[in-house]
Amino acid sequence: MVLKDILYVCKKIIQTVRYYESHYKKISFCSLHSIPHRASGSTCRLSAKGQLPHNDDYTVRVREPNGEWLDLFEYKVDVDMDHVQQASMAQFDMSGPVEVMVRKNNGSINDVCIRPRRHQIAYTQNGNVITFMLKEPQYLSIEFNGDRLHNLHLFANPTEKETYTESNDSVMYFGPGIHRPDDLPNNQIRIPSNTTVYLAPGAVVQAKLLIDKSENVRILGRGILDHPIRGIEVTDSKNILIDGITVINPDHYSIFGGGSTGLVIKNFKTFSCKGWSDGIDLMCCRNVDISNVFLRNSDDCIALYNHRWNWWGGSSDITIKNAVLWADIAHPINMGGHGDPESTEGEILENVHVSYIDILEHDEDDRNYQGCMSIDCGDKNIVRHVTFDHIWVDDFQEGRLFNLHILFNPKYNKAPGGRIEDITFSHINYNGVGANPSVICGYDEEHAIKNIRFKNVTINKKRLSSLIHRRNNHTAYRHFCHTALRRNTSTQAKTDKNKTGHYHATGQDNRMDARLPPGHVYPLGTLFWSRTGRMAYGKSGHFTRKIQGTGLSTVRRPLFYG
Repeated sequence: MVLKDILYVCKKIIQTVRYYESHYKKISFCSLHSIPHRASGSTCRLSAKGQLPHNDDYTVRVREPNGEWLDLFEYKVDVDMDHVQQASMAQFDMSGPVEVMVRKNNGSINDVCIRPRRHQIAYTQNGNVITFMLKEPQYLSIEFNGDRLHNLHLFANPTEKETYTESNDSVMYFGPGIHRPDDLPNNQIRIPSNTTVYLAPGAVVQAKLLIDKSENVRILGRGILDHPIRGIEVTDSKNILIDGITVINPDHYSIFGGGSTGLVIKNFKTFSCKGWSDGIDLMCCRNVDISNVFLRNSDDCIALYNHRWNWWGGSSDITIKNAVLWADIAHPINMGGHGDPESTEGEILENVHVSYIDILEHDEDDRNYQGCMSIDCGDKNIVRHVTFDHIWVDDFQEGRLFNLHILFNPKYNKAPGGRIEDITFSHINYNGVGANPSVICGYDEEHAIKNIRFKNVTINKKRLSSLIHRRNNHTAYRHFCHTALRRNTSTQAKTDKNKTGHYHATGQDNRMDARLPPGHVYPLGTLFWSRTGRMAYGKSGHFTRKIQGTGLSTVRRPLFYG
């Protein structure tokens, strides 16, 4: 370490000490310095190798109104698996109004965007510096000149309510500095029951935290899990709290839950840039509360499944609220894909409530894995009683807004999905262009979708009033242009695939709520899918060629053209 770096780190340490002595209750900053420091009573050893990566793209400072400016550490984070880029992250705690200053150190500022946009944060620009006020904790993306890949992620956390300074019989303490586990090559730290794990501001733990067959475990603080195999793994456990920490670029999931009950995740932040590096993935978990999280991942941000690997029994009673989701790859929200194909009736995923969600990005080239709000139902799963309420979706690169699909995907499934029923989309706001058509798509007569309700869906400030095709008024609905039709079981339709037949839409008619009309008959045509995935185009109710495979499994028909 050169003298300049040593002086810089010393300055940060002095600022941190002064800050905690005089300002902690009002405002605190997380100084992510790289001085090795032994945690008292820690089960880990520290490594002097490898400084924490700093990103010099921005200089970030915060202060109480008219107070002294405090420097934050601008952490380097990797984003976007398509072409990994280096963005920035800084964070601090606040309990009252604060002023934020951001200096762009490279290039000029032509445009500024602070997202989520709905917060309408006003800023003042002076050259390459912007300043703005925050009245309450928020998780923000600050973007200059339209650059979402080299942006600043600014996390204004609520003030910590509980802190520790050392380990004891029930507390595992990690102080400022870099910590590595003794458990190598597993690179994990096992957390026993009735334990509080505290990661102090400035603590960096380069390991997975494993909670297995434990109960009454809490993981608290403002520290970081840096490049672990997985961030936190919670399996066959109950009464688990994760509050305040950040996971940076894990190899796999940031949080994985399997067969656990009573899981609370709040004030959690994560970044990832690898395949299968989902944000929060839960298999057969019940009584889960996820709130106030920021997830930027190169796979699903949040995925809810039934059986997979060592867990069976279905999933239920899951609440997701006040979240900012950024899917550089795949889905912001996905559920229903994995289940137990050997089950007689199928496992159930039910009672899921998703509300007050900001979706900042969705970019997926493969149409099989698109959907900001996606229910991909496979392996005999039954997905029911799901509500999406107050969802704001920004313009995204490539994908769909809605995806409800009962499918058989041989890559991940051994059987088709069972049913999707009683799903409500309420107060959905999307602003953007170029989205692929949304899909509501059943598998066959026995594997259908029913009781899907849309209420107060707004696309580019125009309210969706009907799913019924109107050639003279389609502009507002061009992003919602496919629906599923279930097969007519008439003898003709079943036996002669080269002749006309009819398929029926499912659901109920309520023009104000944009439900599908019951028993409405559409002519066969436009787009047909076989179970083998082969395709044929039709005209006026006739096939252009005989479809190969075991028969029709899915029929889609554009409702709106444009």
